[in-house]
Amino acid sequence: MAEESRTPDLVALTWEAFAAVNRRDLDATMPLYAPEAVLDISRTVGVVPQGRAAIRRFIEDWIAAYEEFEYVPEEPVELGNGVVFAVVSQKARPVGVTGYVHQREGWVCVWVEGLIASITTYVEAEIDDARAAGERLAEERG
Repeated sequence: MAEESRTPDLVALTWEAFAAVNRRDLDATMPLYAPEAVLDISRTVGVVPQGRAAIRRFIEDWIAAYEEFEYVPEEPVELGNGVVFAVVSQKARPVGVTGYVHQREGWVCVWVEGLIASITTYVEAEIDDARAAGERLAEERG
């Protein structure tokens, strides 16, 4: 009998995380984060929530500002050693507004033992830099 792989499919887990947030299901989202995870969104939003509780509060506040909200990852790629890179488009309609806002970013996600240890986001103009940073990080973690 073949033994099942114990290595998690990080791309599948990344898709799962986006799907849970898009459903606004934070009870499904938060167990994907390590207890001391870091969400470094300083380049895009100007804050760095640390720990599940702070990350949850940030996500709750962020999505509460929108009547419609969706993250659309453009084919996340596992770069190795627990690092996943994705270009992520956000389409949202703020509460009380008829128009939509669009935002496109580069995300570098670090997974440790099947949990998100960190996510770092980069503005659209720095997507190539984000991928390069993810590749360096994957090499350093190797």
